[in-house]
Amino acid sequence: MTQPKADILQGTLDLMVLKTLDSMGSMHGYGIARRIEQISAEALAVNQGTIYLCLIRLVQKKWISAAWGVSENNRKAKFYSITESGRKQLAAETENWERISGVIGRVLQLAPRR
Repeated sequence: MTQPKADILQGTLDLMVLKTLDSMGSMHGYGIARRIEQISAEALAVNQGTIYLCLIRLVQKKWISAAWGVSENNRKAKFYSITESGRKQLAAETENWERISGVIGRVLQLAPRR
């Protein structure tokens, strides 16, 4: 039986979008969502409405920029790129994620009290 797709933890989508753009370069919203789903081995579902709200938020924070271009299937699409400010935020959020996930890992390793 296949595992159901998990919802993305609040606050982690920004981090995944920034990392995707940092590693892949300029992409359109659908491509970003698909890439995150592919990297997760289809374990995560990225809702189209959610990804576009995230992209709007990241543009407003000036962590990414947007420009119109033509997609692979010859359609007009908005392409997003990480900015220098976004790279700094990515570094800070990556460090925070590693710290928090380390703490959670240690808590989960606690032996049960008998």
